[in-house]
Amino acid sequence: MKSVIPREVESLWTLFTAPTVWAIHFLGCYAAVAVYCAKAASLDFGFAVVRLALGGLTVLALMAIVLSAYLAWRQWGFGSGDPPHDEPTRRDRTLFQGFATLLLSGLSFVAVVYAAIPLIFIAECQR
Repeated sequence: MKSVIPREVESLWTLFTAPTVWAIHFLGCYAAVAVYCAKAASLDFGFAVVRLALGGLTVLALMAIVLSAYLAWRQWGFGSGDPPHDEPTRRDRTLFQGFATLLLSGLSFVAVVYAAIPLIFIAECQR
C-alpha cells in the first residue's frame, strides 16, 4: 500500500512530536484563559468564545497526536515485533523508537484531554 507520508518522516524528531504538541496545547489553554480573565472587563466577547477557540485547539492537538501515533505504529512495524527491542541493530533501534513514540503519543493524548477538562466545568472567571 502506497503511503501519503514518506518513511523519511520517521526519525528521532517524531519521538518529540506528541509531547511538544501537548506542551503547546497546555500553554495555549492556560495562557488564553489567564489573559481573558485579566482583561475580561475590557473585551467585547464572552468566555464561551474562548471556550470554543480552545476546544478547536484541543481538536487540532488531538489530531496531530493521532497522526504522530500512526507514524509511530507504522515505524514499529504495525506491532509485528514484540518488545524488548534491545539488540544493537538498526532494526531494533527503529522498532524501539517506534514503540517509545507510540507510548508517548498515548500519554500525550491523555494529557491533552485532561488539560481540556476544565474548559467543560469552568463557567466564568472568578473575581
